[in-house]
Amino acid sequence: MESLRRFSFVSFIALLAYFAFLASAEHHVQQFVIQPRPVKRLCRTHQSITVNGQFPGPTLIVRNGDSLAITVINRARYNISIHWHGIRQLRNPWADGPEYITQCPIRPGQSYTYRFKIEDQEGTLWWHAHSRWLRATVYGALIIYPRLGSPYPFSMPKRDIPILLGEWWDRNPMDVLRQAQFTGAAPNVSDAYTINGQPGDLYRCSRAGTIRFPIFPGETVQLRVINAAMNQELFFSVANHQFTVVETDSAYTKPFTTSVIMIGPGQTTNVLLTANQRPGRYYMAARAYNSANAPFDNTTTTAILQYVNAPTRRGRGRGQIAPVFPVLPGFNDTATATAFTNRLRYWKRAQVPQQVDENLFFTVGLGLINCSNPNSPRCQGPNGTRFAASMNNMSFVLPRSNSVMQAYYQGTPGIFTTDFPPVPPVQFDYTGNVSRGLWQPIKGTKAYKLKYKANVQIVLQDTSIVTPENHPMHLHGYQFYVIGSGFGNFNPRTDPARFNLFDPPERNTIGTPPGGWVAIRFVADNPGAWFMHCHIDSHLGWGLAMVFLVENGRGQLQSVQAPPLDLPRC
Repeated sequence: MESLRRFSFVSFIALLAYFAFLASAEHHVQQFVIQPRPVKRLCRTHQSITVNGQFPGPTLIVRNGDSLAITVINRARYNISIHWHGIRQLRNPWADGPEYITQCPIRPGQSYTYRFKIEDQEGTLWWHAHSRWLRATVYGALIIYPRLGSPYPFSMPKRDIPILLGEWWDRNPMDVLRQAQFTGAAPNVSDAYTINGQPGDLYRCSRAGTIRFPIFPGETVQLRVINAAMNQELFFSVANHQFTVVETDSAYTKPFTTSVIMIGPGQTTNVLLTANQRPGRYYMAARAYNSANAPFDNTTTTAILQYVNAPTRRGRGRGQIAPVFPVLPGFNDTATATAFTNRLRYWKRAQVPQQVDENLFFTVGLGLINCSNPNSPRCQGPNGTRFAASMNNMSFVLPRSNSVMQAYYQGTPGIFTTDFPPVPPVQFDYTGNVSRGLWQPIKGTKAYKLKYKANVQIVLQDTSIVTPENHPMHLHGYQFYVIGSGFGNFNPRTDPARFNLFDPPERNTIGTPPGGWVAIRFVADNPGAWFMHCHIDSHLGWGLAMVFLVENGRGQLQSVQAPPLDLPRC
């Protein structure tokens, strides 16, 4: 009888905790109106595509366990979809957002409500358009706080400061894309980088708009840094101040200090900064890390960290003192980029799959399509070719009549095939002098099937075709563990001995070392169609992508839920 009373008491406490959790979870309802609005940068005004008239778009602030219903109303002239970058969307690929992968786009004049729940995730993520180059201006932060009563695994900062790094073109980004698609050449590089939408003091007509962040002496703040740039990895630093890295891609890390971070497109990094310097004004700045032998935007964006008690100049030159500028690495400083990435560790013992069911090896890199008429205006790539990109020599082509997920769910044939190769069709010296006969990929819409709950390992191998490069690879619907990396060709006999299976960092986007490889592991516990692609948008458009089809498990809780009634029509 006593044991029964004890059991009832424990059950009662558990039930109270459950209802307390339900009561604390919130339901967020918002509208995202996609519309053109005048935005002036670099002395010129453009009709930029915005969300609710804001550039960057609104910051979403939620807690772990909350649910969201965001209705996207398209009042622009382009088709659009929105991706909630890093949200796992468990059993719910219909809310993931990449056009023609999990949905057809929202057409002008139409709307779609993305309904999803935050399940066991906290930290910094973001949202952005996933339709061609619209994400150049359609993006914003998504901040997930812990559940009420759940602390950070580090000292609580005084406040948060979202830092969104972006790229700006002094013309319509969609026109930049169209020109590149027509000519087959690389798109024009951006004209500026931005911090929270503003280029900063070093660009023409930009000083008045430079973002300023006031800070009190001794105050510790958390910078939530998001690389929303289209095509560029970036170094980021604040003059005379140290960072303590505490999170990447919404996963906590073992804290470590650094004066600079390297962050690839799609990635997020949280750092703590303490105002422990002489009161003054200090530039925070971002400039390119360019690992490829290719043109890039070699400018620097700035904002100002300004102590509230910063002194002013006296006498005739009265006014604010000039900000101190940080020391940034050189644009090709792969050693600094690699050293930063190699220091990342998960904050506790990670649940890394110890055994592997699917052992995959994917080459990632660029390519060239030969033209029958090299002098054609449509063949302005190197030596009269058109640029391409591929994984395992397969250059991904988006379907146009249906999305992959809808076709998979409905059993509609002819939209995709499931013969994406698990290894390169032809083995070669991936980082050596590659024969020109291997430079032209095969085009297709190919997917690879995974069994539910399969333990998956992927080695992503960069190639030297056209140029070796850091490719930030993003996997939708999943977080994965980065268990190893190196330069040169992956050696399956010796390199696995160096894998970190204890505390590897957890990410949703990871760069391949230029001329090297990176290995990841995850459990395929989220059924649906999930896009894997390079987050450099020019590479994505050239075909550096593939799709995983994760099969249903047993029963409703291991199966894709039914599509919503308002899913956009194809």
